[in-house]
Amino acid sequence: MTSTTNSTAPIAKPKPRPRPQVMRLTDAAATRIRQLTERAESEIIGLRVGVKNGGCAGQSYTVEYAHDIRPTDEVVEDKGVKILVDPKAVLFLLGTEMDYQADKMQAQFVFNNPNQISACGCGESVQLKPAEV
Repeated sequence: MTSTTNSTAPIAKPKPRPRPQVMRLTDAAATRIRQLTERAESEIIGLRVGVKNGGCAGQSYTVEYAHDIRPTDEVVEDKGVKILVDPKAVLFLLGTEMDYQADKMQAQFVFNNPNQISACGCGESVQLKPAEV
């Protein structure tokens, strides 16, 4: 005879994989974001970053003040400042380094994005592909 035993031990759920940080900041970008949040006329908690359709190459980066955290925002905290990433842009920005560069002619945030396929000649728009996860 063979006997079967019923095990009543609960089945352990697998632990979720840690999520990679969507973006990281250079020291220059963090310093500039800190300056902007301190000098803002109204209270802001950081910058909201996204991607929109348009421009010569098809897409462009967006950066705006963030006054609140939306339930769907991907919150990135790096070097003491917050970046809120639009959920529709996460796959396009995965692995991106945000920098801030200033010279005699211009000052701007620059995105070093491994998902960027090309950029237009004027530098205002880019073509991005979703990150391979």
